[in-house]
Amino acid sequence: MVTTDRPITPLALINDTTGAITLAIDPALRDLEQVNFHPMVHEESIGLTPAQFSAFIALHQPGTRHRRTRLSPALPNQPNHQKDIGHVRILVVGAGATGGYFGARLAQAGRDVTFLVRDGRADTLRRRGLRITGMGQSDIIRPSLVTAADPAGPYDLVLFTVKASGITGALADLEPAVGEETIVVPFLNGMAHMDALDAAFGSDRVLGGIVRCVTTITDDGDILQMNPLATLTIGERKGPPTDRVQHALETLTVPGYDASATADALASMWHKWVFIVTAGVVTCLLRGPVGAIVSVPGGVDFVHQVLAEAEAVSAAAGYPVPDSETQTSLAMLTETGSTFTSSLYRDVLANLPNEAEHLLGDFTRRARILNVSTPLIELALMQLRVHATIN
Repeated sequence: MVTTDRPITPLALINDTTGAITLAIDPALRDLEQVNFHPMVHEESIGLTPAQFSAFIALHQPGTRHRRTRLSPALPNQPNHQKDIGHVRILVVGAGATGGYFGARLAQAGRDVTFLVRDGRADTLRRRGLRITGMGQSDIIRPSLVTAADPAGPYDLVLFTVKASGITGALADLEPAVGEETIVVPFLNGMAHMDALDAAFGSDRVLGGIVRCVTTITDDGDILQMNPLATLTIGERKGPPTDRVQHALETLTVPGYDASATADALASMWHKWVFIVTAGVVTCLLRGPVGAIVSVPGGVDFVHQVLAEAEAVSAAAGYPVPDSETQTSLAMLTETGSTFTSSLYRDVLANLPNEAEHLLGDFTRRARILNVSTPLIELALMQLRVHATIN
């Protein structure tokens, strides 16, 4: 037995090839955002999150086993007594404007986050890091990445954040990463993706999810935040928040955005869809930002008319929009001087693949089934379809 009165860095485990060392860890370390160690050079220090330190131990201490916290989808009301959120494995599917932003904030807070991305995006992130710019910030994250070739599952919590055009491919890539106890939280706009997720993994695994942020991907592949708005909401699709929702919320509550749980998440998803459709129709048809639109005669009235059409569809579907949300939407879409544009409009301007069919096409299809007239929304959809044929 060797004893010493000098401190020894736990990173020295890399030299313990026989498993002779037993490592005792103070549980309080798991609650810290970062722990600093000597990298076997006493004049230097290296900072690791608890998740990164746990990963190091798993690789370099023979015989070590780590219990993972599981979030049971099969029993949504069963109390979950394991609250070690630092050990919840999170997979973010996609590292674009939405998934990249929220995933980066989780990684910054020390959560065990991995991004499932395509090879090209992986190359960019390995070369530049996951960067968040704008609003006076310049953050660089070195993310943990996997690709479809080896997703390294299963995971406890999956955040599904791809664009509508990528749903089919992402579901195939994700399938090996989903275990019996995995919970999936989608953060797409619209509703068509819910049917696809239910078919792939079962409705009992899929929660409702709503995020609001104004971000975009730059030409360099960085995430540009254009507005301080950043919120994340999750919930059971029907009914009040359950224990599994509350536990997931604890895991997802970190600095950088406001996180909350909601009852009847499907209603919230419909209400957001109403806003997204309205913003897309207004900016795509009138070809400009909100401030320019409301500065011309008839601009404000046009916003009111489109919002009324969209709200009528939501009400017919069984999800009337509360007056408070109507006023919030109007305030944002009629703000004098605002530079706000919809992501749909930005994609159209950049000649990128867009979500016109996923957002407007599916919305008007449901409106026809519900016998609700939506002439302005259908006009915008026609214009976008024409644009698609010539670009």
